[in-house]
Amino acid sequence: EVKLVESGGGVVQPGGSLRLSCVASGFTFREYSMSWVRQAPGKGLEWVSTLSVVDQNAYYADFVGDRFTASRDNAKNTMYLELRDLKSEDTAMYYCTKHPYDKSYRPRGQGTQVTVSS
Repeated sequence: EVKLVESGGGVVQPGGSLRLSCVASGFTFREYSMSWVRQAPGKGLEWVSTLSVVDQNAYYADFVGDRFTASRDNAKNTMYLELRDLKSEDTAMYYCTKHPYDKSYRPRGQGTQVTVSS
């Protein structure tokens, strides 16, 4: 059974930083591309970043700019998302998801809440 557990969220001021983690189990982690998605209050799920095992590249949504960095440690079955220069509009529940995913980005974890507020 695929299991994804996110952590690392919290409340930060604008301009602050956080490091999110996603621990995976139930599949051979190193063989699968992984993504981060988020859901802001009252809005739908939004793709944030993908770490591709096909070309070993990281891809980011336009709104990320150079503020977020995704990485993975296959030895630890863990994926990370470093968030920097956070803005109020980054407030959302952040989820990790394993490829291939369905239209609801499942399978995904329970999420970790990021709140950016002064």
